[in-house]
Amino acid sequence: MQSNRDIDVKAFIDERPISTFQWLLVALCFLVVTADGVDVAIMGFLAPAIIQEWGISRPAFGLVMSAAPIGLVIGALVAGPSADRFGRRKVLIASVFLFGIFTILTAYTTSPASMALLRLLSGIGLGAAMPNTTTLLSEYAPTRKRSLLITVMFTGFNLGSALVGFAAAALIPTHGWRTVLLLGGAFPLVLVPVLVWLLPESARLLTVQGKSRPRIAALLNRVCGARFTGQENFVSNEPPMASRTPIGMLFSQGFAKVTLALWVTYFMGLMVIYLLTGWLPTLMKDAGLPISTAANVTAMFQIGGTIGAIAVGWIMDRTRPAGVIGAAYLLGGVCVLAVGEAGAVSPMLALLVFSAGFFMSGAQTGLNAFAPSCYPTVARATGVSWMLGMGRFGSILGSAFGGALLGMGWGFGGILSMLAVPAALAAVAIVTTQWWNRAERQQRLEAAPGTAD
Repeated sequence: MQSNRDIDVKAFIDERPISTFQWLLVALCFLVVTADGVDVAIMGFLAPAIIQEWGISRPAFGLVMSAAPIGLVIGALVAGPSADRFGRRKVLIASVFLFGIFTILTAYTTSPASMALLRLLSGIGLGAAMPNTTTLLSEYAPTRKRSLLITVMFTGFNLGSALVGFAAAALIPTHGWRTVLLLGGAFPLVLVPVLVWLLPESARLLTVQGKSRPRIAALLNRVCGARFTGQENFVSNEPPMASRTPIGMLFSQGFAKVTLALWVTYFMGLMVIYLLTGWLPTLMKDAGLPISTAANVTAMFQIGGTIGAIAVGWIMDRTRPAGVIGAAYLLGGVCVLAVGEAGAVSPMLALLVFSAGFFMSGAQTGLNAFAPSCYPTVARATGVSWMLGMGRFGSILGSAFGGALLGMGWGFGGILSMLAVPAALAAVAIVTTQWWNRAERQQRLEAAPGTAD
């Protein structure tokens, strides 16, 4: 290729076919998110067995259930700015190592307090992993396929959550709940050396940071199959930012309203998903179903979410993504309401739970694919991770609220029907980003040439 010429890294990636290494990157991020899904969902499947073995109340176990989401908030809020400063690769590998180690240690706990502490530490690693896989993949995925590739990656989360459900159903009756935790922690630890060997840094981040030309050239040659010499001038045609810090940029002119709308949407979506998946096995057990049946039916939510995520991502690449996500949230709320109305012993329960997962989890995954496009490279990891971090308060509320409602005597139908309200609020909030994003993008265009992405 000709040397001493300007190369817009984003435009270069957009114009080329997807390389073999880019597909490998999708696979690596998929495996990380699968491991994340296993460890995030694991306590919901283990809760009935642990409560029975330790002889504790459901509200008391709510402390354990809410510990990991608190850690997810901490991890997400710290990981974004760290990744925008030190790189996506380092932070991602460290996070996978941390949640693997602490999940294994959780298997050896003997009290709710020690289990809650280790779940908090596991959550910090989990919270740092997901936003960095999203950001890294979004910066190597061509725009025409970005939503689909990111949602395909995120199906790993649903797959991991489903797999741990099936593992719990198979292992708990014969080997106990601790075996499931050991399995959940071993998976990410096996993955760490593979990531060290293969995972690339973001070429777009290195470009905006002004790193050396040969380093960026070598990275693009490896990932995209280019033939740069290292003498090219790599550029990122993005407008100057109003704030010099990534966190400050989230609230600067042109980003503040979109940032708040993303937070509200993610909060409401996670509240529904965490309460549903975290407490549904217990609700079904209370209704008289065996633990194995409860685990298998709950796993249908994750299977539905896996298929729904791919469908939502595919449609997002072909039309207005915010509208697609909003419609999916609304339909998800309808399906959750139908689950509550049908009851735990309904012969349609598995199908209804599958449908709820298809739309609710599909919408939530689509939101993860949509968020990176709302922010520039210098603050993309911060924007995505802070959306996840602030939204995680919804998962904390959902996890704790479920235990509180059970303690107050709420039943299957009442709890599930109530979840239709936050699902509808999520639909409204994400649709507003379409209006605000258009207006604020115009403000940035008037201030400087280029786009935010």
